[in-house]
Amino acid sequence: MILTQQEPDQSLGDDVVLLTVPADGGYLGVLRTATAGLAARLHFALDEIEDLRIAVDEACAMLLAIATRGAELDCRFAVTDDALAVEVSVTTVRGAKLPAESSFAWKVLTALTTSASAEASGKHATIRLLTRRTEG
Repeated sequence: MILTQQEPDQSLGDDVVLLTVPADGGYLGVLRTATAGLAARLHFALDEIEDLRIAVDEACAMLLAIATRGAELDCRFAVTDDALAVEVSVTTVRGAKLPAESSFAWKVLTALTTSASAEASGKHATIRLLTRRTEG
């Protein structure tokens, strides 16, 4: 099941799009497509769009590795005039840990986005990505 919703974030003045998909690799294409569509709406360059698609895919892969059986990926896209913020969350198995910031996966995320951060606490993990459009 895929739920979509667009709502204004009154605190930031952003457009916010929420997508929830099963925590299964077969649904990552939905999130990659949504990412590309929203980045295109912001007039990102084609290489920036592809970088962001890859970053979202990598973040989701990290989360899928620690997701509980039957979990859902909750993805929040916040669209501003010059940036796209993506936050992906999942319910995790007990004792789950995200890869270290020195890992190859994190190097990929930080190379492809303006900023990347993560937190895992209790039974929940979240990865946040921010990409600002380059002028040019």
